Amino acid sequence: MQSVWVLQHTPSENLGTIEDALRGHGIGFEYIETYAGRRVPQEMAGKAGLIVLGGPMGVYEEVQFPFLRDEMHLIGSALSAGSPVMGVCLGSQLLAATLGAEVRKGKKKELGWHAVTLTESAGHDALFAGLGPETWPFHWHGDVFSLPRQAVSLASSESTPCQAFRFGKNAYGILFHLEVTAEQIAKMLRDFGDELREAGGDAGKITVETSRRLPAVKEISADVFGRWALKLTSGNN
Repeated sequence: MQSVWVLQHTPSENLGTIEDALRGHGIGFEYIETYAGRRVPQEMAGKAGLIVLGGPMGVYEEVQFPFLRDEMHLIGSALSAGSPVMGVCLGSQLLAATLGAEVRKGKKKELGWHAVTLTESAGHDALFAGLGPETWPFHWHGDVFSLPRQAVSLASSESTPCQAFRFGKNAYGILFHLEVTAEQIAKMLRDFGDELREAGGDAGKITVETSRRLPAVKEISADVFGRWALKLTSGNN
């Protein structure tokens, strides 16, 4: 069975619906819980792909979180091998930084449900084609990044010019969260409640909106992550 590495930075942010896509294509996965002190592999070691999940730390905090350097090394190894890479939230920032892009604090945090606009290029993309011009995913980030050189912009939001990108054929960075489940969102609201309150957010309003927005996002996530999983089984095309 083919299998992928999964770099996990906090218990609150796991594979979510990405797990469904992987299992649906007969792909296994192995979590590397960096938050619990597990060492990051130095090489892909035969894994078919790499998934880098979200977390509360910043790319620029590598002194406090030295494993981030190891993660960027592994991302670089995956890129060199042409292996499919999926970076979500912090994972997208680490992918962007590995490709030489600037990662910095945004003007304001995007927490909760916010619209993103897909670019014209997204309409021709292997993962995002057919999803329409706008969608409403879940967000939980304060940092943003510039578009890496030679990467293709796939989505933006009102306050964040680069919300998603593709590098080459197989590497994707998605700042927003398509993978979330209701349980995952509830746990994030509990674990990161102080951050939400400091940003002026309302957990109750987010919970109400979750019941309205989540079904559509689940459908989109099944398409996006299912297509990415297919790359793992079809020669990475």
